[in-house]
Amino acid sequence: MKDIKFFEETSKNIRKSIIEMIYAANSGHPGGSLSLAEILTALYFDVMNIDPTDPYKENRDRLVLSKGHAAPALYATLAERGYFSKNDLITLRQLGSKLQGHPDINKLSGIEMSTGSLGQGLSVSNGMALSARMDNKEYRVYAILGDGEIQEGQIWEAAMSSAHYNIDNLCVFLDSNNLQIDGDVSEVMGVEPLNEKWKAFGWHVIQIDGHDFDEIFKAIDEALATKGKPTIIIAKTIKGKGVSFMENVCNFHGVAPNKEEMEKALEELA
Repeated sequence: MKDIKFFEETSKNIRKSIIEMIYAANSGHPGGSLSLAEILTALYFDVMNIDPTDPYKENRDRLVLSKGHAAPALYATLAERGYFSKNDLITLRQLGSKLQGHPDINKLSGIEMSTGSLGQGLSVSNGMALSARMDNKEYRVYAILGDGEIQEGQIWEAAMSSAHYNIDNLCVFLDSNNLQIDGDVSEVMGVEPLNEKWKAFGWHVIQIDGHDFDEIFKAIDEALATKGKPTIIIAKTIKGKGVSFMENVCNFHGVAPNKEEMEKALEELA
């Protein structure tokens, strides 16, 4: 039986780090980083076959953060998992730092793809997963997309390819918080009905509360058991989750908290 209390505390620590590092940088994307804390915690602290002491081991599971602006969430998770010192987190976005504004595969171990140009991560994830099949490797590939990101046409070309090649060692999480930099996703360019669209593209579709660990773990188990097609887990989330004045506030897509806001956020996350 999983220790849900441990995962909840870990995700809270990740959220604290996100706030601290974005405040220190006075730049970054808190909203869509905070919405990923539970998903990344589940993957890095239970699900994925990884080893921080051997980050490039051949048969490791891969994660592609296609919505690369949520890099603070990934960095905070990697540091919490032991890939590098948590003291490095406050170097986010500084000149010469390993922690670039978006993930850079050449700067930091544990990064599988340089991302930031939206829409590309699923295509690369397909290639990684097909490579595992061709080389008779057992690793799985996880990708995280944003719901604003899937307005990009390349996502749907890649989605067709995933299903056409029956890439069942690929599991995608869609961070569905219905907010992007310009406002509500439904108003900027509606993407619903998500379930029906992904099913029509040949995917196995699961919908969950992206902040509920029981649902996250159950969905991943279902994805592992699904053969012959890729799986997408549509995770309904709250942008800015865990910080009351950031939750469902579009402005915090890409605005750093000031000192007063940072202190209030950390107090709420204590």
